[in-house]
Amino acid sequence: MDQNQRNQHEEGLEIPFEQISPDTLRNMLQEFVTREWSDLGDSGCTLDDKIAQVLQQLQEHSAKVVYDITTETCNIVAAQQLLASGNRADE
Repeated sequence: MDQNQRNQHEEGLEIPFEQISPDTLRNMLQEFVTREWSDLGDSGCTLDDKIAQVLQQLQEHSAKVVYDITTETCNIVAAQQLLASGNRADE
């Protein structure tokens, strides 16, 4: 197993959000924002506002969808976090 394969196994695989069905993406974004924003308290934003913010980050490539092979779950992470871990789709 080469270094890139180890990194992908340890960190997950980047999934282009455009390849995710709209309903699945919406459900993923909804789960993500309700989980992540729950610790922040009431920010004054609606659920739709929060989803739109994360979707915009995906469109701007400042956030990425990552599939964790070990846990078989998806998460949304900052693009900088992926670069820092050495797990880039173009490697």
